[in-house]
Amino acid sequence: MKRRTFVKNAVLGSFAAIIGTELVFGSKMPYGYTPLALQETDPFKLFNKNKEMVVLNDKPWNIEAQAHLLDDKITPNSSMFIRNNGLVPENINPKKWTLTIDGESVKNKKTYTLAELKSKFQQHTYQLTIECGGNGRNEFDPPAKGNQWTVGAVHCASWTGVRLRDVLEDAGIKKDAVYIGFHAIDQHLSGDPKKEPISRGCPMFKALQDETILAFKMNGEEIPLAHGYPLRLVVGGWPASVSGKWINRISVRNIVHDGEKMTGSSYKVPCKPVAPGEKVKDEDMCIIESMPVKSIVTYPKTGATLKKDSSLKIRGHAWAGELEVTKMEYSIDFGATWKSCTIEKPVNRLSWQHFSASINFPKAGYYEVWAKATDAKGVSQPMLTPGWNPKGYLNNACHRIAVKIV
Repeated sequence: MKRRTFVKNAVLGSFAAIIGTELVFGSKMPYGYTPLALQETDPFKLFNKNKEMVVLNDKPWNIEAQAHLLDDKITPNSSMFIRNNGLVPENINPKKWTLTIDGESVKNKKTYTLAELKSKFQQHTYQLTIECGGNGRNEFDPPAKGNQWTVGAVHCASWTGVRLRDVLEDAGIKKDAVYIGFHAIDQHLSGDPKKEPISRGCPMFKALQDETILAFKMNGEEIPLAHGYPLRLVVGGWPASVSGKWINRISVRNIVHDGEKMTGSSYKVPCKPVAPGEKVKDEDMCIIESMPVKSIVTYPKTGATLKKDSSLKIRGHAWAGELEVTKMEYSIDFGATWKSCTIEKPVNRLSWQHFSASINFPKAGYYEVWAKATDAKGVSQPMLTPGWNPKGYLNNACHRIAVKIV
């Protein structure tokens, strides 16, 4: 009974925080009922998002951008996708925030305040590409379960923080350390305080990279609440699920981390190719690490109309997980021929790269502009949806926009 009362009070507290006032007679509210004020919540105002963003789910909140909203070289908050597994925490006091480093493979369990992290360790700023592992899921056939992301679950913001490596080394890492796992304060959808919505991590080699940081600023300002305020783990080039938000604990493990969303089939793909629709045993699934080579055309917006004899200037971004993109091409004849784009070098490792091209069309009519990136190992994007997998992960098919010449 005490636990039920605690959960109910926590839920009522969350409602009051969002509504901005006391929920009078909240104790009389029928179980499972959502107040009208929350049913009518405007997510664009709530999270300061562009109204052209697309809401895929509100329990929890999952919102994606459209391609043309990602035209900025550094993604602003207004165009950043939101992928949540639990409830967005409320009433955060950064002055009381702490980060604990523990686990079987840490020499000294240590707890740092936010102020100590900022003052004790050198701060670094990187532009880092973060993409949901399920970005592009809606193109898989047969359909895969989960949020039906199209192309907008990716962004590249500028993150400022301290290197996770520096903090781990301050606590001391044992020789048997193989993985880190993150823990956060977001609440499980059930309201059960004993359950974590998500607790993922990465191998030590990734945790110790220069660009893996504990961030407290995004684009030069405090991180917006929906993106992990006041402290977020940012692990560029890997699935966004590794970049845990609202972090208050990091565990150094002597095993592959076994937290929520690390076991079963979550964020895993078949170790070997399978036929579409085939069932795959959990033990035959491999954890997603570096994301595949990919690109997106951000200008113009699909459906553009252009007068004949005019050239069309396109632009966009390309990325390739741990690797650099070395070649960018476009096609206007459904991949029969390809022409080169100009592509810029990354600002820093794990940042997306910007490309552009000027296109002339032979005559009036309907066209599609397809974009294809190639990484440093010579691997190119597939023209169409790649190998099927049960969870609909890692779709890196060529992005395309429609153009009409009149």
